[in-house]
Amino acid sequence: MMSVIKKLASSAVLPRNTFEVYTKDSKPNASRKLFATIIMLATCGWQLSAVADLTGREQAKRIHDRLTGVPPTAQMLTAMETAIANAPSTQQGAVAAALLAIDGDTGLAPSPNFYNVTVKNWASPWTNQSDDVFAPLNDYSALVIGLVKDERDFRDLLGGTVMYVADAALGMPAYSMTNNNHYEQLEVSGANLGTALVAQPQVAVTDLPDAAVAGIFSTRAAGEAFYIDGTNRAMLRFTLRNHLCNDMEQLKDAQAPAHRIRQDVSRSPGGDSRLFLTACLGCHSGMDPLAQAFAYYEYQYDGDAQNPQNGRIVYTPNQVQPKYHINSGNFKEGYVTPDDSWVNHWRQGRNVDIVGWKSDLPSGEIYTKGNGARSMGAELANTQAFAYCQVKKAFESVCLREPSAADGSEMTRIADAFQTDYNMKNVFAELAASCAISSNF
Repeated sequence: MMSVIKKLASSAVLPRNTFEVYTKDSKPNASRKLFATIIMLATCGWQLSAVADLTGREQAKRIHDRLTGVPPTAQMLTAMETAIANAPSTQQGAVAAALLAIDGDTGLAPSPNFYNVTVKNWASPWTNQSDDVFAPLNDYSALVIGLVKDERDFRDLLGGTVMYVADAALGMPAYSMTNNNHYEQLEVSGANLGTALVAQPQVAVTDLPDAAVAGIFSTRAAGEAFYIDGTNRAMLRFTLRNHLCNDMEQLKDAQAPAHRIRQDVSRSPGGDSRLFLTACLGCHSGMDPLAQAFAYYEYQYDGDAQNPQNGRIVYTPNQVQPKYHINSGNFKEGYVTPDDSWVNHWRQGRNVDIVGWKSDLPSGEIYTKGNGARSMGAELANTQAFAYCQVKKAFESVCLREPSAADGSEMTRIADAFQTDYNMKNVFAELAASCAISSNF
């Protein structure tokens, strides 16, 4: 786990920890910069002392602020303070207080903001290519919220069979395969998504067959964002970036075999084969055989490319989508996709340490293999990178900063605990508690 954490942390853009003061010609002035740094350190010293001296009531308020973004009611604040005081340790008490802030208790109503704002804004950037945090609620972000609120195995995000829709009692329009009205009207209603969303089997709500159901991969929102046009490679790339915290630049491996790279990838772009070896092979050798899992998926819209939200996800069992065969003349000897079978070439080489594959290889095999998005999603979800990535992103959401080296041991503790039950609600509670009582806050 520690090697994965170090690699993920090293690839992150960490916040600057010193002030830089510039003169009029925009060049740093060393003495003024040093003075500013001394002032900052003195200020931080005061802050560390202040955090150490926080009362239970102050800790409770910080926890509530970080989880919901709004002040607690007087009744909630008292209940959280009591939870902190009655626990055998400060951390346990802070976690108990955090869980009260999230879900309340008998006679103690929570703020809806944890689910409606914090978790929804946490998930929304993953649902679109522009990382728009203000994207409307949709079946992708609703799935994230539902898995958190119901404390379900969060690995179901990449391969589960459940989805979340509005409780029928709320009177929302029915879920539609061709528009997002169901979720947009639910969001506008202001209902607490912690109680308004209910789990349903995807096959009971959509017209997709069971073979097509695969967590986010079979949601309409993901289809609109990542299956539309293109070659379906975007679905894999954004999944790796959003849920393993590694983009293709970090995962490319020029030593992986190239025999399953599709025909549309020229082996001599611009007439120079060296470009393929140095710029293309490293990504496509691992990406193409994994993205083959999406071979039967497409997003069809009404022909108006400026308004693709009017469309639906399509699944054609045993029939590879034409997009997998486009530009076949670029390299006729390239791989021709016959079905949705996938192979994980990253089970060997440098990505063993970067990703941290947890499940064992089949006897006698050097790669894992499978068919369809559900099994491929399970392959990705059962990695140390997936676990750490969810913790890292939740840390940023709750603690309002990137994790630093000083947070390493606490991040490892929480990520290790997460891998015992994959309960994201507990991760949010643990992080809120740690950020509220830690001197690193």
